Amino acid sequence: QVQLVESGGGLVQAGESLRLSCAASGRTFSSYAMGWFRQAPGKEREFVAAISWSGGSTYYADAVKGRFTISRDNARNTVYLQMNSLKPEDTAVYYCAASKSTRAIRRADYDYWGQGTQVTVSS
Repeated sequence: QVQLVESGGGLVQAGESLRLSCAASGRTFSSYAMGWFRQAPGKEREFVAAISWSGGSTYYADAVKGRFTISRDNARNTVYLQMNSLKPEDTAVYYCAASKSTRAIRRADYDYWGQGTQVTVSS
């Protein structure tokens, strides 16, 4: 069982940056691939970024490639999402998730989810 708690969301202007954090409980954090998803009002939850258990492989949605960076610190049981050059279309609730899959880029690949943190980008 893995429990995930996101933090770091907020209201920013277009072009600014935010860093989201996701703290995980449990001793097996380093055995899970981790991902970030987002859900805007009236839309499906969509993949944003993922990172392998070791941190050696990362994956990004085209919409955020070059602007967002996912990283993890296995000693701190934490995964991060650095978001730069934010746009109004990045506004959504951002969710952290944990997966046992090796290349977890689909929502169905993930076993555990956090409660989400709101990110709002004003124009």
